[in-house]
Amino acid sequence: MALLRLLEKLGALLAARYRYPLERKARGRFEMSRLREADYIFVSFGKSGRTWLRVMISRLYKQVYDLPGDPLLEFDNLHEMNPAIPKIMVTHDNYLRDYTGDGHSKAAYRNKPVLLLVRHPGDVTMSQYFQWKHRMRPHKMYLNKYPAPGIELSEYEFMIGDSGLPKAIAFLNEWAEALDFLPRHLLIRYEDMRRNAVSEMTRVAEFLKVPIDRDGIEAVVSYAAFENMKRREAESASREDRLKAGNLLKPESFKARRAKVSGYKDYFNDAQIREIDRQISSHLNPRFD
Repeated sequence: MALLRLLEKLGALLAARYRYPLERKARGRFEMSRLREADYIFVSFGKSGRTWLRVMISRLYKQVYDLPGDPLLEFDNLHEMNPAIPKIMVTHDNYLRDYTGDGHSKAAYRNKPVLLLVRHPGDVTMSQYFQWKHRMRPHKMYLNKYPAPGIELSEYEFMIGDSGLPKAIAFLNEWAEALDFLPRHLLIRYEDMRRNAVSEMTRVAEFLKVPIDRDGIEAVVSYAAFENMKRREAESASREDRLKAGNLLKPESFKARRAKVSGYKDYFNDAQIREIDRQISSHLNPRFD
């Protein structure tokens, strides 16, 4: 994280047309170096429930290996506490995808076990809208080609715009095609985690080869329950904490925001919902059901 912030500061000395392509390339090279070293890769599109799953994976290792404190998985930080814990690279396959140029084949991942977390693109995009509106730094808006600061967009304008559904669907379609070429992978759907988190975390623990029984899994799931995540986010005091709320007075600024399946429908009228669903059914690979 410190290295990436340093890249931002160095890039600020350059004109924008050079700054952002160079920083994306540098971030891609950094991720490639981590991928080579990693034992597992955890991939998701932004706002797919990654933080929730990271908290539960971190808790798995804390319980099994009796780790001190309450650490959140950050590549090799748990491995440094206990070498029996693997190095797990967490990525949105964004900068790395650009760097390798193999977006559709995902060839860079083929020799690694990959945990892929997916979520309904309507819910992902709705959550991205609030991330962009309340939490995203201007630098990240420019770097990842989101609408610039100060631009006013309605929920629906964001949803159907280039930063919305098309972006999320393109990510999911690439990975739907690539899974057949990844010999070791585990597909987890956010909706299945909401429906039965104990069952899905049992699958995750087996994939990661974490020796934990059902009681331990249930304790992990209880620890990471939505209301507990929301409470810890509100109590977080560190500006760098990934679980820190954007604004305590604005519930939509929380990272743990609603955790609702098909919650995107609450923000649109019937005609808008029909168009959103039409775009998804027309363009999304059916592999994710």
